[in-house]
Amino acid sequence: MPKIEVNEKLFFKQIGKKYDYDELERKLTCGKAELDEKPDVSLPENQRTIKIELNDTNRPDLWSTNGVARQIRLHNGIKQNDYSSFISTKDNIKDFGNRIITVDPELKDIRPYMVSFVISGKPIDEPMLLDIIQTQEKLCWNFGRKRKSISMGVYRVEDIKFPVHYKAVDPDKTSFIPLQCTEPMTCRQILTEHPKGKDFGWILKDLNKFPLLVDDKDDVLSMAPIINSAKLGAVQIGDKDLMVELSGDNIENLILSANIVACDFADCGYEILPVKVCHPYDTGLGKDIVVPYYYQPSTKATLNHINKLLGSSFSEQEVIEALEKMGNTVTSAKIDGDVEFTLFPAPYRNDFLHEVDVIEDVMIGRDLETFEPEKPSDFTIGRLLPVTEFSRKTKTVMVGLGYQEMIFNYVGSRQDYIEKMNINGSDVIEIANPMSENYQFIRSSIISSLLKAESGSANAIFPHKIFEIGKVAYICSEENTGTRTRQCLGFLTAANNANFNSAASEVSALLYYLDHKYEVSESSDPRFIPGRQAAIIVNGKQVGIFGEIHPAVLENWSISVPCVAGELDLEEIM
Repeated sequence: MPKIEVNEKLFFKQIGKKYDYDELERKLTCGKAELDEKPDVSLPENQRTIKIELNDTNRPDLWSTNGVARQIRLHNGIKQNDYSSFISTKDNIKDFGNRIITVDPELKDIRPYMVSFVISGKPIDEPMLLDIIQTQEKLCWNFGRKRKSISMGVYRVEDIKFPVHYKAVDPDKTSFIPLQCTEPMTCRQILTEHPKGKDFGWILKDLNKFPLLVDDKDDVLSMAPIINSAKLGAVQIGDKDLMVELSGDNIENLILSANIVACDFADCGYEILPVKVCHPYDTGLGKDIVVPYYYQPSTKATLNHINKLLGSSFSEQEVIEALEKMGNTVTSAKIDGDVEFTLFPAPYRNDFLHEVDVIEDVMIGRDLETFEPEKPSDFTIGRLLPVTEFSRKTKTVMVGLGYQEMIFNYVGSRQDYIEKMNINGSDVIEIANPMSENYQFIRSSIISSLLKAESGSANAIFPHKIFEIGKVAYICSEENTGTRTRQCLGFLTAANNANFNSAASEVSALLYYLDHKYEVSESSDPRFIPGRQAAIIVNGKQVGIFGEIHPAVLENWSISVPCVAGELDLEEIM
């Protein structure tokens, strides 16, 4: 989970109240956070660092000193600051003056989107500069997938001549002096010789052209997402006017990140000046984007449903007050004997996907300690679900057939779940904002997990017979949610004599002991060898597949022995 370090003096100044550490620990629950480490009290207050751990990843607005301080301030009943003076909406675009950035059409397939704004009003002090750097690192590393989806740069405005141009350049013919250097380097050189290029060069290394941000005098600001220039990108304590830009591949996430940073600075008394970015192609929110910008949709919830899920008896006004303590704007209307609330999230939040998210905010806004513990009034007897009982029976049969049970993660990479399996991945679910590329997709089949285990088991004595019973999920248009989650059995045998016939006999034995009649039919799954695979049919419906794994798939996993594998949908069999 994200961890942040906050300067104690700045933190309590932003809250507007000083707490002892035990009281602070209690207050942090309103931001789903806790103290990770208390500071050294022997140091002066302005040198103390409080370490805070966030227990959730869906609130990137809390990954900064000002974000956590704002949430505590709101929870204490202090009104939300008014951001309407600098945040544009679809029907109210704020004045951006001459602050314009143009985007090169060639960037559409490289790094297509950019947003920007200017911070003005007073010089940056050391605690604020350190917080800018921390916010930049947390947003770009966690929310921005190690800068691949979001990168952020900060520049001195006094040396910039607008309009600024975001363009695609030849990396071997374009050079500038990057931060921490004194001599010019080509863009290609930076990837191999500069420390930041070595860390993040993987994002650009395979591209023919690189993104470059320059002003109207052709002075370089940065090569996103790698490094700023030493001339315009070296921000120091005392700098007064700063331009913040964010580039990436998801316009909504970029705008949300910009809103977060802008609101943080506004809370500290800085003036926010909007910037217009002109894209030559549609972003999904229009071509010309003036940021900060409010794009978040509203979410509805009803009073009866709120009270039912929370076991409470809140009034209409109590719900509104609780939601406002979380930074939201709320309206209510009486409909069919109930009260319907319409919630408009703060510009720095975009974590409301469902009515339950609204109810969670009501719970936190009311304070968890206000909920009285109650003893259960009903006597119930625990029992296993039918699918669990059936799964246990299946495990017993598989162990009897000589298989060893395995347990795997349900989340993995594109390489493991799609590329190595020789499938197109059209039904594989991708996570919108993964913490890492290694945990970007939900598995749609257990066979990939079994092959990954087998790829690391070459030194073990053959034959290898392994299985797992667990969940898979895939895109399914027949479901209202668009996805389907199922309990499945996956099994794999690796041996010199592993073949279709041996797999067929084990499938026959398994379904015999599970008391199911079945048929087989031809199949054309690219994971298996054509003509040596079969679909399993129960009651006229396909419930599984088995066969010999295709040599290309085995080669992708660096497996040198023949393998047979199969998969059964246990819920469908039930």
